[in-house]
Amino acid sequence: MLRISDLDVAYDAVQALHGVSLQVRPGECVALVGANGAGKSTTLKAICGLISPKSGTIELNGSMIAAVPAHKRPELGIAYVPEGRRVFPEMTVLENLEVGAYNRRARSSRDKTLDGVFRLFPRLKERAHQMAGTLSGGEQQMLAIGRGLMSQPTLLMLDEPSLGLAPVVVEETYHKLSEIHKQGVSILLVEENIFRALSLADRGYVLENGKVVLEGSADELLNNEHVRQAYMGV
Repeated sequence: MLRISDLDVAYDAVQALHGVSLQVRPGECVALVGANGAGKSTTLKAICGLISPKSGTIELNGSMIAAVPAHKRPELGIAYVPEGRRVFPEMTVLENLEVGAYNRRARSSRDKTLDGVFRLFPRLKERAHQMAGTLSGGEQQMLAIGRGLMSQPTLLMLDEPSLGLAPVVVEETYHKLSEIHKQGVSILLVEENIFRALSLADRGYVLENGKVVLEGSADELLNNEHVRQAYMGV
């Protein structure tokens, strides 16, 4: 459903991505892993239109989307959960979720989608009228994921969902992501925690210095000698 080919991205004179190519098939969970500064977040921002690539193509369901502005891409089925949650702190939990359903396709069935999000994250229902800024870090991560789901995505992109969370909360977050994956939503997951990401993913890509240096099934990457030495300390 998503195909990126030979993507080059630069910040002024600094090249961030060098010919990155990857794909996500319908219903897949794909992990994009690597060290801090490898270009993982830049890749997601290019897909959702927050950064314009110098060259290369981004294709979604057979259509080139480079000319589609960022605010129109959720209508195409792309949802982006940014690093650091980025909830609206002075809005309630419910208001944050409703913002996620602003696109025309999602608005028509907003209440039904909201019920689904509340079933997945019952704590959000309990705190529906609480200000988002008063939630714990784990609750804010649930809210950020729930807000993404409100747009009814076919592709859910998550940037470092475990960042800054306690291990028990990370475990709970990944359990919920597994449930979302089983519902048929395609996931593109960016993580520094390679073991955690590949434990959920079907396939993965390893980025180093803005280049894809390895790709394969989750098991292949988990057992790759370079990955084990460079990222797992094994």
